[in-house]
Amino acid sequence: MLDCFYTDDGVRALLAQERLLMAPGVFDALSALLVERAGFPVAFLSGAALSFTRFGKPDFGYTTLTQLSDAVRAICERIRIPLLVDADTGFGNALHVQTTVHELEHAGAAGLALEDQMAPKRCGHMKGKQVIPVAEMAGKIRAATDARHNKDTVIIARTDALGVEGLDSALDRAEAYFAAGADALFIEGPRSIQEMAAIAARFAGRAPLVHNMVEGGGTPVRTAAALQEYGIRLALYPALLVHFFARQAPVLLKQLAVDGSTDAFRAELHDLDDMNRLLGAKDLLRAARRYA
Repeated sequence: MLDCFYTDDGVRALLAQERLLMAPGVFDALSALLVERAGFPVAFLSGAALSFTRFGKPDFGYTTLTQLSDAVRAICERIRIPLLVDADTGFGNALHVQTTVHELEHAGAAGLALEDQMAPKRCGHMKGKQVIPVAEMAGKIRAATDARHNKDTVIIARTDALGVEGLDSALDRAEAYFAAGADALFIEGPRSIQEMAAIAARFAGRAPLVHNMVEGGGTPVRTAAALQEYGIRLALYPALLVHFFARQAPVLLKQLAVDGSTDAFRAELHDLDDMNRLLGAKDLLRAARRYA
């Protein structure tokens, strides 16, 4: 594994280190617990994964701030590693963004990503996106940084302009968002090695760079080692667990429908005892006995 290690450091401290962080996407407390147990130093609550799993709908901005906050709270009550949160467009204008920051911080988020898409947003690797004016997004970033209660809460500024207005516009937007106070920059959807190199030439060493690794997306590199060559500090795998589940679950369900049994998959399935060990049932029962 590449730089998968447990740590008590916050996201800001992790981003300051000269190593690539890999953050698998989570959508509930169980998926977050699995990421933590696997040794990753940070988890990422993916807006796409939350929409897929909670609503069975694509990443078209269906989730509300209240629903997102509830998910953050449930996750942060269960894990010790920091949680980064996909806050989409911030749920409105600059003042709404400040409410978003307050709510997500209070729920336990260690950082959040804001994007410059026009609502309703869509997955960054899909066509048909639109972006808001650069000055409006810069104002949102300033509002977000002003709203922080914790100085270590990380604000990631994401621009989706590359696929809409081209590389030069995306670079200039990222520059404006960095000047507005963003802690890390996320230029979504580079389509070639040349674009990856141009992003690195402009920002590597100046600001932590964030990159989306979406199965079936347009990312021109596929390995963590290659990402490091282009100055990426944080690699997000937003829908990895959901994509795996959605591919494998139908195989199991078909087996049950045809054979009336899951015995053929027994070696690949947890049983009740396995789940209780994973979730710490013995520790909870031990704690309960203190009050008996």
